[in-house]
Amino acid sequence: MAAVRSATVRRDGRAALLYLLPAGILLGALLVYPIYQLVVISLYDYGQPQAAGAAPLVFLGLDNYANLLAEAQFWTVLGKTVAFAAACVIGSLAVGTALAVLASRVRAFPRTLLFLAALGAWATPAIAGSYVWLFLFDTDFGLVNEVLSGIGFSGMAHHSWTFGTFGTFGLVAAEVIWCSFPFVLVTMYAGISAVPKETLEAAALDGASVWRTTWSVILPAVRPLLTIATVQSIIWDFKVFTQIYVMTNGGGVAGRNLILNVYAYQQAFAGQEYGLGSAIGVVMTLLLLSITGLYVRSQRRSAAWL
Repeated sequence: MAAVRSATVRRDGRAALLYLLPAGILLGALLVYPIYQLVVISLYDYGQPQAAGAAPLVFLGLDNYANLLAEAQFWTVLGKTVAFAAACVIGSLAVGTALAVLASRVRAFPRTLLFLAALGAWATPAIAGSYVWLFLFDTDFGLVNEVLSGIGFSGMAHHSWTFGTFGTFGLVAAEVIWCSFPFVLVTMYAGISAVPKETLEAAALDGASVWRTTWSVILPAVRPLLTIATVQSIIWDFKVFTQIYVMTNGGGVAGRNLILNVYAYQQAFAGQEYGLGSAIGVVMTLLLLSITGLYVRSQRRSAAWL
């Protein structure tokens, strides 16, 4: 019996590989070569003269990485990037999952309105959404300051939301969450809709509250989808560029709102140090692979333990 099961697993595995092979070839062509070029450029002194062909390439080996890791600003920017991305991921998952649970408990018409509003936010280009949020939180003409000062918070009149480091990061994080929670909402709603109604009815008959049902019944059932949504959110939010660049005017006063993507842009294009910018890109890729790999591994261990 075990031999038959093992043969079936091997046959199914070969069939799955054949189905995935065309997509694997396409992804390899689109991803492997650019990453290879990124790594190669990071090993050279590659500036504007080299890009224009006016100067020869000079092989530096790992000097770009050594110089990068020796810079105090890099570690500061890295810490801010991790904290900012974590806040965005947690916020997106919390808002999206909560609205998915809400959507599963309301009637069709309000649920349709919710999805239309969410998809509208998702479909808005990042640069357009960033400027809309800047207008809403404008110091002199922003609707938010007008409303807050009108209801009694007089200190919020002419308040600058983009001056302080934490306030600016909070405003940008809110805009990123607004753009990204619809993906979590749609994904989690699909998973919640697939949970057997009998299971939810049994929990209700046992006297479980909405919070208890969500935590103990729904979330364990949608764990695979939650893992996918988390990994996608980590990748997206760790690589945020447009919102930070637009809403902080290129990284804030004295670069205090820089994150790695904007920092790499400044080094590579503004500073014309393409080799150093490529090194930052390689470091970001390795960090993303490590973070997502550790998260997926921890989820597998947790699922096996459960």
